[in-house]
Amino acid sequence: MTGTKREPSAPDHGGGTGKINVRDAALVVLATVATIYFIDWAEAILLPLVVAVLVSYALDPVVSALERLRIPRAIGAALVLGSLIAAVSMASIPLQREAMAMLDKVPLATEKIKQIRASAALTGEEDMLEKAEKAVKEIESTAGKEEEEKSEPGVTPVRIVDDSFNLRSYLIRGSSSVLLLISQLFSVLLLVYFLLSIGKLYRRKVIRLSGPSFTRMRNAARIMSDFHYQVRRFLFVMLMGALFVGLVTWLAFLALGVEEAGLWGVAAGVASAIPYLGPFLVFIGCGLAAFLQFGTPDMAIIVAVVSLIITSIQGNLMTPWMTSKVSSLNTVSIFIGLLFWGWIWGPVGLIIATPILMITKSLCAHISNLRPVGELLGK
Repeated sequence: MTGTKREPSAPDHGGGTGKINVRDAALVVLATVATIYFIDWAEAILLPLVVAVLVSYALDPVVSALERLRIPRAIGAALVLGSLIAAVSMASIPLQREAMAMLDKVPLATEKIKQIRASAALTGEEDMLEKAEKAVKEIESTAGKEEEEKSEPGVTPVRIVDDSFNLRSYLIRGSSSVLLLISQLFSVLLLVYFLLSIGKLYRRKVIRLSGPSFTRMRNAARIMSDFHYQVRRFLFVMLMGALFVGLVTWLAFLALGVEEAGLWGVAAGVASAIPYLGPFLVFIGCGLAAFLQFGTPDMAIIVAVVSLIITSIQGNLMTPWMTSKVSSLNTVSIFIGLLFWGWIWGPVGLIIATPILMITKSLCAHISNLRPVGELLGK
């Protein structure tokens, strides 16, 4: 009986898994590290670009509606951006008054804290701050004695004393950061205007560059439409959540008698766009403000818990229900994405982390080689 000779099969010790190519894995790791370094290094360029793209997605329906009314896109984009800036400026006028009123109460809050510490001293009880100050002084005195003991005889030890806080030097050091922030905001506005003016120009270019095949062009058009839909839906959900948190917080704080309730409502609404960190900061801030205003820990706890309940309803019930048909990201991937983009780009990274993950998962779902990554991100 004749036949081909079979090659002896290699023993399978890994339950059917293939061999790992160390060189390819090393290249993937190096490329990932280089990409992360580039994203961090090019923050001044990439961050305004990403924010401008997201904002243009949110405002594009309004500009498109004006275009259907025979208004050119360049004029419509200028009208939409001008109206938005004017609305924000007009809304910030009463908020500036409330913010100045809150700043005027800082000396009163400091005096109240001194009175609380004085009353604690009369009763013979030390608060945590006094104990911490005593501990620091004891550590400094012990370190000073050790330095004197280690110093050579006849040599006077020299101790360097830091200068007191200087507001002018602090403002000078922080002026560069302020100028960078202003330039980035101006860059975002210009990019938003240009993106709104050109309309679907780049979308058509991407579809045309996807290849001569009609199937590839159709897939590219499907991917771009999916991007637009998901980002717009997410931004709409985020806007609705911010309005809900801001309005309900304002009404609840008015009912509780909290001063500057409007300012706290706006702060809570804006902070709700930053997952986890924003609601936590509002929880701590409004609790401290309520304690300084009412002088009792009971009211501070009530105000803080009310703020926590409102943000919990928005974060755990309202937002997941509204995004259930759009986003299928699992909570672990969202949390890891928040950690990564928050580490790379700070608070703004926390805001844009979720739409970036949604776009990434949508892209992975349409590309066969990236489907395992989409499976890791999905539910």
